[in-house]
Amino acid sequence: MARSMHVRRPATLASLAAELGVSRTTVSNAYNRPDQLSPELRRRVLETARRLGYPGPDPVARSLRTRKAGAVGLLLTENLSYAFRDPAAVGFLEGLALACEDAGQGLLLVPANPEREDVAAVHRAGVDGFVVYSVPDDDPHLAAVLERPVPTVVCDQPELDTVDRVGIDDRAAITQIADHLIELGHRRVGVLCMRLARDRNDGFVNADRQHTAHFHVQRARLEALATAFTAANVDWTTVPVVERFDHSIASGASAAAQLLDRDPQVTALICTSDILALGALAEARRRGLRVPQDLTITGFDGITESERAGLTTVRQPVLEKGRAAGKLLVNAADHNRPRTVTLATELVIGTTSAPPRITEERWFGP
Repeated sequence: MARSMHVRRPATLASLAAELGVSRTTVSNAYNRPDQLSPELRRRVLETARRLGYPGPDPVARSLRTRKAGAVGLLLTENLSYAFRDPAAVGFLEGLALACEDAGQGLLLVPANPEREDVAAVHRAGVDGFVVYSVPDDDPHLAAVLERPVPTVVCDQPELDTVDRVGIDDRAAITQIADHLIELGHRRVGVLCMRLARDRNDGFVNADRQHTAHFHVQRARLEALATAFTAANVDWTTVPVVERFDHSIASGASAAAQLLDRDPQVTALICTSDILALGALAEARRRGLRVPQDLTITGFDGITESERAGLTTVRQPVLEKGRAAGKLLVNAADHNRPRTVTLATELVIGTTSAPPRITEERWFGP
């Protein structure tokens, strides 16, 4: 006759309390409010819980009871891998994680494919608030976040009158790049920019698309460049601007190739990110162009890879952006009106910028 198998039922909060001869509140406090117990009593509760196989309070039940998830949601309108691949995003994520650690909060990544409008991930996210990382002003995932009755902090973009924001002065920052190039004597320039809207455009950008860009950081940088070079008697409508939807070194290389094929006489490429600039440097090497003798290249962000490459760029404090955003969110209840934190940037003059080549100098282009 087969022996019947006896399966021990998992311990519950009530059975654990009975085993210890204490109240259920005492057991709950051992996990949720340890300061309410003596160290010896808490140690006894936890050791008995381990012996009996009690897993601890149900986090779902606890969140339903307290209406607190204990986590911050980070909305990325990118694929999840972007958070661990893009150096600026990695720095921001580290800063935000540090702020969450200081506040005893968890961090939930809520990725959203930029080419789909499925906002279910936003609706499902069990979080106490959102940090929105650099999205366009017409993004449906942003709209879904703002529908949730939880505090929200935006990093970089968009600018909203009703939401806390952390960012930099993009116009002033890139104007430093423009002034530097103008002082060097550059007048024939081209621009490689990150995506301007949710629709994919991998090509040249006309004035209308520049002025109506839904990513206001890119719009602000292009407008500031136009203002600076127009003041230097450059007709901005003649300046080639190439947009790339994907933010990668390969995109920067292909954008540089597209621009240089159309106008091989440009003397400087202004890139609105270091990633695009690193791609442009790779394309310049492929063509046998000397940087900066034949072609000046500048970036924006100040990531570690650009420092190694000696890139002329604007350094922005990406880690501090994340930390500041986290602090604003954690302290959201301490204010009555939206707050803005504007962080300082620094122009870094590297080895990739120099005066333009003289027209008499022989230049071996493609």
